[in-house]
Amino acid sequence: MLGPAAVVLKAIFAALIANGLLLAFILLRRTYRKWYFARRDARVYQLRQKWDAIISGRIPYDTWRTNSLQRRIVETIALDAFEAAGPEESARLLKFLRNSGLIEKRIFEARHHTGWRRLRSLVALGRTRAPEGIPALAEGLRDRNQETRLAALRGLGRMGCPKAAEEILDWVSEKGLKIPELPLQSALVQCCAERPQMLLPYIQRANGRVREVLGRVLGEVATPSMAADLLPFAGDELDELRAAAARALANSQSDLAPYVLDDLARDPVWFVRLRAIVSLGKLSDSRAIPSLLRGLTDSNRLVRLRAAEALVGLGVEMAPIFEQVVATRDRYGLHAYLTALENSNLKRKLEAEIEDESRMDQEAKKILQLVLQTGSLPDQKLRAGEESAPQMAAL
Repeated sequence: MLGPAAVVLKAIFAALIANGLLLAFILLRRTYRKWYFARRDARVYQLRQKWDAIISGRIPYDTWRTNSLQRRIVETIALDAFEAAGPEESARLLKFLRNSGLIEKRIFEARHHTGWRRLRSLVALGRTRAPEGIPALAEGLRDRNQETRLAALRGLGRMGCPKAAEEILDWVSEKGLKIPELPLQSALVQCCAERPQMLLPYIQRANGRVREVLGRVLGEVATPSMAADLLPFAGDELDELRAAAARALANSQSDLAPYVLDDLARDPVWFVRLRAIVSLGKLSDSRAIPSLLRGLTDSNRLVRLRAAEALVGLGVEMAPIFEQVVATRDRYGLHAYLTALENSNLKRKLEAEIEDESRMDQEAKKILQLVLQTGSLPDQKLRAGEESAPQMAAL
């Protein structure tokens, strides 16, 4: 009797058998995958040679549609072509997907399958950008599984149309935030870009985090045509809505625009100030000069840079503005202005304007030319008592 040794031998023998079976499974799997991919590559090559005939319908759909491998290859090629296709080619591909029944097949799978099969169908349906797929994707938003909801949301985002945005907004208004904020924002930005005003009634009814998300989306897609609608949001407690109002006032014809933007340029939140400064620059109104000069001394670097670009691009005499920039005694603002000047290739023009400026004495011109060349503010001690021109007294 071997006793305990027999148990050990049986365990060793079982382990050897298990290892052998595992190794055989790995080798078999690798062999199968090698055969499958070789077969798939051969099919892809064959179908590629006949692609135009397949798309045009000269080759009957039944010759490839009944074969699952060929059907998946054709669908993948068509969906990949969508990513780089222009309007004409996209319409041609969409017509092909409809006529071949591939869209209807994906709609059926998105509604009746579960698990990873439904996820795959929702993603593929979104890539087709077919409007008839929107109801099936909207149903996916109400699934209990979060991965399914995310797949449906991404699919609707790929649609990029107002109808898809309505489905997302109705769902969010009804259920609240059932998914992470970033995918929701991304999908809404894509879908609302064509008609951003559709967000307004939903924002007015929303509360809490939903209103914050919708406000951020509006801040990204707001257009100048919405200036009148967004003007009441200039004093809203939500930062994103104030930023959206500032962006919408960029090309406003209202006389109130410079004054509203001036208030927004003093906002405690940096990106609201940034949007206001950018909009003031686009207005090209001389009334914006004090606000833009104040923006040069802002604590945020992006605000300073945008204020400098706006000042350079105003299209007015540059010498008086440069004089006021130097008078701020802010070296960061001065550097921002000089950078914008270099990027616009207007440095020589400013030098000529300073030289031709009749209201300055020679000493003041010399100081401004020195600052322009060196990029450094003049030493206060060296200039004490030397400035005679009233316009240089603030330096």
